[in-house]
Amino acid sequence: MDSRIRTAVAGVEAYVVGGAVRDELLGRQVVDVDVATPDPEVAARIYAGLSKGAVFPLSERHGAWRVALKDGATVDFTPLTGSIEKDLHTRDFTINAIARPVAGGEEIDPLEGRADLGTRTLRAVGENVFLDDPLRLLRAVRLEDELGFRLDPATEELVRAHATRVGEPAGERILGELERLSPDGFRRAEELGLLGPLGGSAARLGSVDIVDTPGYLLVVVLGERIERLPISNELRRLARTLLAAERPEGDSPRAIHRFRRVTEPWALTALAYIGAPELYESVRAARVAEPNEPLIRGDELGIPPGPEVGRLLERIAEERAAGTISTREDAVRLVERERSTGAT
Repeated sequence: MDSRIRTAVAGVEAYVVGGAVRDELLGRQVVDVDVATPDPEVAARIYAGLSKGAVFPLSERHGAWRVALKDGATVDFTPLTGSIEKDLHTRDFTINAIARPVAGGEEIDPLEGRADLGTRTLRAVGENVFLDDPLRLLRAVRLEDELGFRLDPATEELVRAHATRVGEPAGERILGELERLSPDGFRRAEELGLLGPLGGSAARLGSVDIVDTPGYLLVVVLGERIERLPISNELRRLARTLLAAERPEGDSPRAIHRFRRVTEPWALTALAYIGAPELYESVRAARVAEPNEPLIRGDELGIPPGPEVGRLLERIAEERAAGTISTREDAVRLVERERSTGAT
């Protein structure tokens, strides 16, 4: 237990709850902590002062506050408005409904979550968990996926019954859960009826190589629908690059250069996406052979700035990659031919 948390809630009732207790009992690394206490703002501000973290309201509606630490971990302080037993009955799954008093003492486990940890079972705390927050539909799959647990039959039935509501939460919350799914997690989500309402499909997962490029699986599963979510500009560029990628016309240096021109820095990822792993080595070789300096620069072409400069420089780069030119003089002659041809 972080002694600074004890100081922040000294003299008041407070409990560590949720995933932190669960992960500690499972022997997993505890990164983020959730503390239930009667006055979360006061506790959060005291803790932020002790930890030098950044404090801000996490939910004005629910009164929760977060302290973000420099190492990326977070400590959330959430309101405890009644008994801790009542609080635990409002949570999502029994394995997340175990509390540990900050001051010390026995765990409080009214829903027998510890027993479910032992059998690796994911069980909803009640029939309304998905009505109260439909994001829990995706969280159920994500917890199965990350922890290697399995939904109990009654909870699985509830997920299937409420699957059409999976798209109701805010887009950033949906994205946060989807980003953490593995290929098997996406397959499980489809099995439970959760991908269809989001416009996704796990069908392509079996026909493409799986790579670790962040966001790649989202593009594979959601395709163009990914842009309906509040994705970053970087992920948007990746998605558009992959969706527009076309198989190179062979493995010649010229064909690989043209492919790389429109897909880098994700050329290998694009090959995985279009199902052309046999070209991985050709792209790797082209990257290694990439010249450090151009044969000639735009301001050395002797023509006014404009689109023609870019076209000629790309033409030079392609011919260099193809091996038809190798010196500055070659490049100058190529430009002269191109301009002569264009003039006629």
